Amino acid sequence: MKIENKIAEAVISALKALYGIEPEMSAIQLQKTKKEFEGHLTLVVFPFLKASHKNPEATATEIGEYLIKNEPAVASFNVIKGFLNLVIDSTCWIEQLNEIASDARYGIKEPERDAQLVMIEYSSPNTNKPLHLGHVRNNLLGYSISEILKANGNKVVKTNIVNDRGIHICKSMLAWEKWGNGVTPESSGKKGDHLIGDFYVLFDKHYKQEVAELQEKGMTKEEAEASSPLMAEAREMLRKWEAGDEQVRSVWRMMNDWVYAGFDETYRKMGVDFDKIYYESQTYLEGKEKVLEGLEKGIMYRKEDGSVWADLTAEGLDHKLLLRADGTSVYMTQDIGTAKLRFQDYPIDKMVYVVGNEQNYHFQVLSILLDKLGFSWGKDLVHFSYGMVELPEGKMKSREGTVVDADDLIEEMVNTARETSSELGKLDDCTPEEADAISNMVGLGALKYFILKVDPRKNMTFNPKESIDFNGNTGPFIQYTHARICSVLRKAAESGIVLPETANEKVVLSDKEISLIQNLSEFPAVVSEAGSQFSPAIIANYIYDLVKEYNQFYHDFSILREENTEIRDFRLILSRNVAKVIKTGMSLLGIDVPDRM
Repeated sequence: MKIENKIAEAVISALKALYGIEPEMSAIQLQKTKKEFEGHLTLVVFPFLKASHKNPEATATEIGEYLIKNEPAVASFNVIKGFLNLVIDSTCWIEQLNEIASDARYGIKEPERDAQLVMIEYSSPNTNKPLHLGHVRNNLLGYSISEILKANGNKVVKTNIVNDRGIHICKSMLAWEKWGNGVTPESSGKKGDHLIGDFYVLFDKHYKQEVAELQEKGMTKEEAEASSPLMAEAREMLRKWEAGDEQVRSVWRMMNDWVYAGFDETYRKMGVDFDKIYYESQTYLEGKEKVLEGLEKGIMYRKEDGSVWADLTAEGLDHKLLLRADGTSVYMTQDIGTAKLRFQDYPIDKMVYVVGNEQNYHFQVLSILLDKLGFSWGKDLVHFSYGMVELPEGKMKSREGTVVDADDLIEEMVNTARETSSELGKLDDCTPEEADAISNMVGLGALKYFILKVDPRKNMTFNPKESIDFNGNTGPFIQYTHARICSVLRKAAESGIVLPETANEKVVLSDKEISLIQNLSEFPAVVSEAGSQFSPAIIANYIYDLVKEYNQFYHDFSILREENTEIRDFRLILSRNVAKVIKTGMSLLGIDVPDRM
């Protein structure tokens, strides 16, 4: 049993014996004692003053004295105003460690048969450009939240919606047809998504040139943009695509296939995956059908130009376009169709969209429209709205080609990890294969941890150099600590030490050792909180605190050189369980930890 639960039950017995009340367990407020006071757990006594008819200090003292007499786990106490600080006996902490040691999946709840099915949508790329730094944050958050919700006992389906149709796709296609000379990923030696991204940038360059020339002839910027022959061609290509023109469709299929092969490679490098991928080209017609159904039922209305809208003024919003005058769909239409298909495919209890905070309004509207269209789950959809990620140099723009490409970033991180690890001598005893694996693990670990340790709702600046540091709140610092513990355990085994399954409960512990066990005991609650808050940052920062605490312990105490074998074995068992929690916690962030470096 967790120490907090044991103490809470003892407090309930004290309150019943002293004041004749029997509160619920949830009413017992136990906190970790602040570092400046003596103790491990602190009871807040203010809620019981009505029953005790005494001041806070007297009430806390009475409860403390009762616990000393009746609960062996409480070794001593002190009172600071209305707070009862309890010192917990060493034996209880070792019992707690032995419980943790006996659970290989400590902190992870297995899903039960009737567990909630949560679908999580993330990534959502366009097929006109490669994945960039913004997508990296999205993918890492989506994957980590999926793992955290699984660890909380939910069934999870990871899904992706690929935006594979629309005017932006036609821009790349048109540029390839005009200026590509039949180039392919094979003939150019480029990944498909990079090749198509180049044509998207090329379209924008020619379009801007065209607009500038029209302005020189006396047109305003708006008139020039409206008169651009290039943009008119792209719009005509989209119209042909929607009409099913086979020539346009075959180019579209070929170019999209190039992009998908490129995306798959990037996802594999990033270590993320999906259970089901939906494509906008297959869902937008479903959405169109639902919108026209809504029009018939009077939920939507048609303007004179033929466009279809929803009036959301009663909900405090404005009028929302759902079908353009030419009958083509907008993003909202596609999202309605995708939602309909997903709920047909899976018995989803909760739908979570991992999408940046610039889309807050979009998901507010989607929730209302799904509800109006009769989807019972519309009201409860969750938009996991996260902040933007920038570089120290500022914002990125796809059209201008100033985006930080995900592949380039990963390659740079792995190379920097190799250089830094080599300089620090961390690859000295490694084979070339081990050095490659460690550089990859550390580079990706640095990238993922730096992004995931930040509160996801905040905007952030990603600094590659800072993220690779082997000191401070970074992935490599945590990975190196895990490797250090593995090294200690290897040396113990090599010297013939056979560890018992459990530590001896008679060992007297130092404050630092108790603090480490108390940190370990908090892990399941941390996983639970990260799940309810949809926040990988909670786990990332917990692991950093645990690692910091362990490194102080490692610095201050002998492990293998400890002469008392029971104390030595206890410290080895403690170290092994710290490593276990580091590994489990980092895996929830999608980060691997090396056993040696």
